[in-house]
Amino acid sequence: MRHARRVERRLDLPDPFDLVAIARPLSSGFGDPTQHVSPDHWIRATRTVAGPATLSIRKLPDGLRLRAFGPGAAAVLSAAPAQLGLDRPPPPSAGFPPTLRRLARRAGGLRLGRSANWFEPLVLLVLQQKVAGKEAARSYRALVRSISQPAPGPFEDLWLPPEPAALARLPDWAFAPLGIAARQGETLRAAARANAHVEAASALGAAAAAERLMALPGIGVWTATSLLLHAGGEPDVVPLGDLHLPSHVAFALAGERRADDARMLELLAPQRGLRGWVVRWIETAGETPPRRRPRFALRSLPEGADAALRALRRSRP
Repeated sequence: MRHARRVERRLDLPDPFDLVAIARPLSSGFGDPTQHVSPDHWIRATRTVAGPATLSIRKLPDGLRLRAFGPGAAAVLSAAPAQLGLDRPPPPSAGFPPTLRRLARRAGGLRLGRSANWFEPLVLLVLQQKVAGKEAARSYRALVRSISQPAPGPFEDLWLPPEPAALARLPDWAFAPLGIAARQGETLRAAARANAHVEAASALGAAAAAERLMALPGIGVWTATSLLLHAGGEPDVVPLGDLHLPSHVAFALAGERRADDARMLELLAPQRGLRGWVVRWIETAGETPPRRRPRFALRSLPEGADAALRALRRSRP
């Protein structure tokens, strides 16, 4: 399957078009084993109802060249325009106040993409619950390399995201060596067992989808609203319960260094209908208050983690 036959298509290239900004919400960051992202090339492995697939999206002077590999190749090519947000251009910024016009201009290449698979970004979000980003990324790398398989296609060191069935089968002892807290492990297994429930939420409106997601154990308002914005591309959804986002929004829109959810929603209220766009512009433009605290060092994995990970990999299908 590594060198599965490929299929191709071409798409028009909007100007501007920021491939990194579009890809970022679906990635665990630097070193994500399931995708490679650069300003002119995004390679992403995924699972579809037709089987695993790899999608390569390359920016060329005359357009976007898409190549897909694996049993799910046709499915990922069909879903690519929505994943890239090509079917929903950014809103015109002419009527916005000057601060928003500047943010929209700085993030002009952004699109709100919609992922065809919600379980995969949900795994990333669960790993990020109350955990430093670098720790979540480390856990995701370990999880993928322990229970998943190489992705189809010619790309070196590219792996498929975890399969729901494989996650659901993980025993209790398997999570600590991966750097995953017990409560997160239980949430991952519950979501994996309810994978069809998660994917069905993607066909609902934002409010109904959030309600369905939060009915799952361990899925709260932050996880649900973050998934709706970053995987669902919902233009008016604001992630709530985030440790940093309210202060980032307050700093970008009002020059305030600290804020809570209530203040964030107050500042975003004039843009109701487009609040998700504003949040993503702020995230993409990178206008955040100065950091006053040093970054936390990564916590050490428990003793015996290497041996436990080797045991997991030996049991991999």
